[in-house]
Amino acid sequence: MEYTFNIPLWVSIPFVIMLLAIAVGPLIAGKWWDKNKNKLLVSLALSIPVIIYMLANGLSVNLVNTVVHDYVPFIILLGSLFVITGGIHVSGDIKATPRNNTLFLGIGYILAAVMGTTGAAMLLIRPVIATNQERKYTTHTILFFIAAIANCGGLLTALGDPPLFMLYLRGAEFSWFFTLFPEWAFTGVLLLSVYYFVDRYYYKKEEWTDLAEDSIHQEPIRVTGNINFLFLAGVILAVAFINKGNIPMMGEDNAPVWLGFLREIVLVVLVALSLYYTKSGVRKKNNFSWTPITEVACLFLGIFVTMSPALIWLTNNAASFGLTEPRQFLYASGFLSSFLDNTPTAVAFYDLARGLVVGGLPPTLSGSLVAGVPEILLRAICIGSVFFGSMTYIGNGPNFMVKSIAEESGIKMPSFFAYMFKFSLIVLLPIYIVVQLIFI
Repeated sequence: MEYTFNIPLWVSIPFVIMLLAIAVGPLIAGKWWDKNKNKLLVSLALSIPVIIYMLANGLSVNLVNTVVHDYVPFIILLGSLFVITGGIHVSGDIKATPRNNTLFLGIGYILAAVMGTTGAAMLLIRPVIATNQERKYTTHTILFFIAAIANCGGLLTALGDPPLFMLYLRGAEFSWFFTLFPEWAFTGVLLLSVYYFVDRYYYKKEEWTDLAEDSIHQEPIRVTGNINFLFLAGVILAVAFINKGNIPMMGEDNAPVWLGFLREIVLVVLVALSLYYTKSGVRKKNNFSWTPITEVACLFLGIFVTMSPALIWLTNNAASFGLTEPRQFLYASGFLSSFLDNTPTAVAFYDLARGLVVGGLPPTLSGSLVAGVPEILLRAICIGSVFFGSMTYIGNGPNFMVKSIAEESGIKMPSFFAYMFKFSLIVLLPIYIVVQLIFI
């Protein structure tokens, strides 16, 4: 839709401050920022002026839609995936050969598309560390783990990464994301191939005594909490089929509340079933706590509220940006996703693309529309926001979580800038450029 109210750009200042707080808060005020109560205080402090401004200027409908129809489904989906995957525990210690490690990351790459990047990363990071505990050179494995499992693997489905779910809520069909299979598969093969040869290089540098120790200490892979795979399948089916496309009455203005939020109700029920039927010992083995999802809920409340005026401004001023080429959308959304959270970045560029439609598309973008924007632009936004989230530790939520778990296990991880200069810029960026040249 086109907004007739010409909202000024300065109303987006709280949104910029919110994103900066997320980026630099852990670096300059770590202990204070670690408390979710303080994150909530920051979110509320920045949201209240925006709420007052939008209510005073007749934008209450937009504000309600953002909170009720974007934020609530977003948090419920992430919460359901977090709780259900938190009830699945993978243990074991196989031989840490390059082949086995590559296979491990490959399985995680596939699982990321099914259970989300956060769920797959938290499920597999400890088994990967345990498998490689006898080896001296392990940092590279964690870096590729972040790229493959915590980011790129999520491209294939609306459940894979939060930016894609937000685009799903904006009208992209659940099945449409499967059309990204060529980019997803090509990137996965390229990433895992590079990792295999890198791991072979470091494997040859290992002391033979460490490799002998690794051969002795082996334990079969075991999975407990298997009932949660049933609940996970329920989440996938709910997101795929409980929507306005399959149930038109869900989108009607006079639809009852229970019908409008039927998908979310089903997800909450699946969470309750997971909590009831999963043995407490399984979650203890996973070090399960509510802290991470509470953190996401506190931060994204501020993000969703403060980004509302920014999205309106983008829609009304899209033509002035000069972004019309798909590759421009890919790199622009990718650059911002590297240093900001990739979820609001994807939403912002979706609204930018929607603004182009409102203002009149250039001839180069003629073709089919998906969710109201040119399909090629939506593909570029998906790829940019998901893939480039791995360019820094702050590009996607699981990145820092994986880094912290690895460091707790005694693995030396590179600093923020070392990660970029020694890994993402020289390994990941060339891969993403190749993907753009072939597909976009």
